[in-house]
Amino acid sequence: MADDRQLGLEQFLRRLMVRSRLSAAQQQAIRSLPGRPEHLRAGHDVIVPGEHTDESCTVVRGLMSRFDMILDGGRQTVALYLPGEMCDLHSVPVPTSGWGLETLTETTVLFVPHEALRALTHDASLALALWRDTTVDGSVLAKWVANMGRKQAVARVAHLLCELGVRMEQLGLGARTAFALPVTQAQMAEAAGMTSVHLNRTLKTLADAGVSFTRGTVRIADWQATAHLAEFDPAYLLLPEGKQPSV
Repeated sequence: MADDRQLGLEQFLRRLMVRSRLSAAQQQAIRSLPGRPEHLRAGHDVIVPGEHTDESCTVVRGLMSRFDMILDGGRQTVALYLPGEMCDLHSVPVPTSGWGLETLTETTVLFVPHEALRALTHDASLALALWRDTTVDGSVLAKWVANMGRKQAVARVAHLLCELGVRMEQLGLGARTAFALPVTQAQMAEAAGMTSVHLNRTLKTLADAGVSFTRGTVRIADWQATAHLAEFDPAYLLLPEGKQPSV
C-alpha cells in the first residue's frame, strides 16, 4: 500500500512538471503528501453529485470518469482520468461535488486530504502548479462540450482518441499512435455522447481510415491524417512550447 502511495504521488508530480518548474524541495513536498490507497472494482462510484468530500483522488492504476447524472438515472461522461491525474483537485476549494466520479476498470486510487493540499498553497509556485492543473481540466472539459455539440460522429471519436493518445504519451503510458484503452464500447459510447450501435458503425469507418480499437488497444496508422480528420489542435491541452505534438 505504501508503494501505491509513492507511485501515485510520483505520477502526479510527473504530470505537474509537464507544465510547471518545481525545485527539489517543492518536488519533495509533493512526494511527502499523505495518502490513502484503495483498490476499487470497476463501476464503483467514488463520489456522486451533491456529496461532500474532504479528499481529492488520484488515479494510480486503471481508468476513471467524471459524470453528470440525469434525472432518469442516466449518466453522461464528461471527462476521463488516467494514471497520474488528480480527478477532483478542484474539490479543494469547493468540497461539495457538482459531479460524480466512477471507476471504469478495476482501479487503484490514492485519496489525498484537502488539508494537506491546501498546505501546499502556502508556497506560491506550488499553488500555481496546482492551479495550472485545474485550468487544464477546465480546458479539456470545454473542448469536450464543443466536440459533442458541433462535430459529426467520426470526427468526434477520432478527436477523443487523439486527445487520449497525447495525454498517454505525456504521462509515459504509451505512444500517441499506440496505447492501451481498457474500456468497453459502451463506456466509449458514453464518453462520445452516442449509442453503442452508432459507436460501432463509427469505429468501422475509422478502421477503414487506419484507426483501430480492438481488445483494449488503440492503434493509429497515420497520426497526421487522423488529427486532420478530427480537427485536433492540441493547444487546449496547454502543453508548453516544445512539448506540443505536431499535427
